[in-house]
Amino acid sequence: MSTFPMIVSGAVEGIVDEAVLRRLLQELDATPGPIHIAGGKSRLRDRISGYNQAARHQPWVVLVDLNHEAVCAPELRVSWFPAVNEFMCFRVAVRETEAWLLADQQRIAQFLDVSVRRIPSLPDELDDPKAAVVDLARRSGRRDIREDMVPRPRSRRSEGPAYASRLIEFAQQLWRPTVAESRSDSLRRCRQALLGLVRGRSPP
Repeated sequence: MSTFPMIVSGAVEGIVDEAVLRRLLQELDATPGPIHIAGGKSRLRDRISGYNQAARHQPWVVLVDLNHEAVCAPELRVSWFPAVNEFMCFRVAVRETEAWLLADQQRIAQFLDVSVRRIPSLPDELDDPKAAVVDLARRSGRRDIREDMVPRPRSRRSEGPAYASRLIEFAQQLWRPTVAESRSDSLRRCRQALLGLVRGRSPP
């Protein structure tokens, strides 16, 4: 049996999602292959057929946010895939990957320099996890966090200029998926599915 780590390709909506997926694969001792950043959910969905075809022969992960597109993750999956090929692992973050990062309460509180008591205990139940992260950053004791992650007055943006790069830094350096899954069922299910993929089983 080969001892080389399995190479897993993937596709995501944005750059924060890419960092999260890479961290999850590395934590399971898999080697991330090319991770395609679609630049939005609609573009990702337009390309899903090609990714699904590629998954006939090699492991693939497609990670999307649930947002408010469907009532639940299974409903979203059915609407995207009439049939899922053997090595396709389609996972849905409820409601956004920010919820998975918030699920590591101690580390995200440390990173944002806020009290751990301010971190939501059930991030999957948040209506807008991204807004929750921005609000926490607004309360940060660190000026650089506030300047990077909180939108400027009258900017009409939902986040600050370095919001994504800060979350990528957190995901790569501090985030603990094994801890976070205890507070996020969608993350726990994602890790289980990825583990099956890495071990050569068809994802559920």
